[in-house]
Amino acid sequence: MNEPQWLLWARQLQSIAQTGLAFNTNPFDIERYEAIRSLAAEAMAAHSAAAQETIESLFRGETGYPTPKIDVRAAVFDSQGRILLVREVMDDHRWTLPGGWADVNLSASASAVKEVREESGYEVRILRPVAIWDRAKQGHPPSVYSCLKMFFLCEPTGGNPAISIETSAVGWFARADLPTDWSIGRTLPRQVERMFEHHADPGLPIDYD
Repeated sequence: MNEPQWLLWARQLQSIAQTGLAFNTNPFDIERYEAIRSLAAEAMAAHSAAAQETIESLFRGETGYPTPKIDVRAAVFDSQGRILLVREVMDDHRWTLPGGWADVNLSASASAVKEVREESGYEVRILRPVAIWDRAKQGHPPSVYSCLKMFFLCEPTGGNPAISIETSAVGWFARADLPTDWSIGRTLPRQVERMFEHHADPGLPIDYD
């Protein structure tokens, strides 16, 4: 499933505006790039439920050369071959792999370990990266941001199940018993199925698009 063309255009306009504002000092150019940024926000607002002012506020918070955001996801398997999932509070308590935005001053793998700890209560060890996917090419719902998703295969090393302000439940699931109510903005069912395949076959190469 591809993202709609209007979203690609609006995101590209925002990227052009952000780059121009980062590297220009001419006041007339700055005014033009701010107008392009407003146009991008107007286009997104026209096709979504978000207010233009809200989108413009998000855009103003993005400075410097524009790059994709990095989302990390941890596929944690226990000794019984079950995968760790958490219920996401901000998406009607739907299930997802633990994860979130990579943090500044942390590597992608360290960010994944941190997210598992914060969202599930478990400590994990990274075994290897297994997938690097462009969010837009995976079939997730449209998003304001361009995003790369990095998946890591992990094993638990300690801790106890614990919910957080972000999660309302923590659980281990066999492949035959996976839930059906997924937080598809974060994790897709076929991505989880692919994690089971990587767990079963350590020789599989890293997936990418």
